[in-house]
Amino acid sequence: MKIAIIGATGYGGAELVRILRQHPHVSIHSIHATSLHGELLSGSFPHMQDVVHDRLQPADVEKLAKEVDIVFTATPSGVAMKLAPQLLDKGVKVIDLSGDYRIINQDVYEKWYGIEAADRHLLNKAVYGLTEWIDVDLSDKDLISNPGCYPTSALLGLAPLVQEKLVDEESIVIDAKTGVSGAGKGLSAATHFSETNENLKVYKVNEHQHTPEVEQMLKRWNARVGAVTFTTHLVPMTRGIMSTIYAKATEEVSAEKLVELFKESYQDDYFIRIREHGQFPSTKEVHGSNFCDIGVTYDERTNRVTVVSVIDNLVKGASGQAVQNMNKMLGLDEKTGLDFMPVFP
Repeated sequence: MKIAIIGATGYGGAELVRILRQHPHVSIHSIHATSLHGELLSGSFPHMQDVVHDRLQPADVEKLAKEVDIVFTATPSGVAMKLAPQLLDKGVKVIDLSGDYRIINQDVYEKWYGIEAADRHLLNKAVYGLTEWIDVDLSDKDLISNPGCYPTSALLGLAPLVQEKLVDEESIVIDAKTGVSGAGKGLSAATHFSETNENLKVYKVNEHQHTPEVEQMLKRWNARVGAVTFTTHLVPMTRGIMSTIYAKATEEVSAEKLVELFKESYQDDYFIRIREHGQFPSTKEVHGSNFCDIGVTYDERTNRVTVVSVIDNLVKGASGQAVQNMNKMLGLDEKTGLDFMPVFP
């Protein structure tokens, strides 16, 4: 299968190149960006020198339709919704990392993202690619909407609880923290070294655009879920997300039983690793990998369940999960090209 990557000069695009370059069943046919056409990708990412020899090209839909089977769109919001319809019309499969097809309700998307929403037909057609919880056969699908990094961490941590109705649906609080790469490659005062070093900042309080994405999936699992409190923070590290999730239990339950519930829920999911009772993961333990590590416990004193879910925001939170979804779309073992250990320390 021949692959094209649009948005190769961003962090997510670069991770796609890193992962797909060693995938045994696909080949990177071309890489694309909105600028720097004709230049080597190593001009943007020197670590790829003498490893990746591809030159950046403009995204010519007519040419792509003749030459590739699947296109990954690792683009800013609003770009993929213009490219995807043209590619799909010409029989090219699309895996979108941008978020343009995550929110089904157009009004909700426009409220939270501040731009016009994608075509309703394609919004209804797109499969939300939270891989471990996809309940349809991807072999005949041609548009996958890859989840956001924060929602991936939060939803994987909440799924067993919400589906089994073990927590009060109105009590969910998600306290999430990300490394600076989550803000993308663009320069800004918010991600300047002197602003982030030795600092911890909360941002987009009550207005983060991933909020409706989390709520949409939770309501799909349990219609009684209402609005959630979702608060995001920037921490002075490069990669990683930790979501610490709190919710009131609907019944008295032991921490040991919760651990067993999570283990049972994810027993067939290689990339989800559940910690033993009393153990909790850190972001370093999934760094550079497609794993999501989860710890869970129960506080009898407050009747609250606490879940700690960690991922690498650029791998399981973006490009790794996109490749995992591609594998399922192609009928491959979902571990293909992704079965590598975290980088530690």
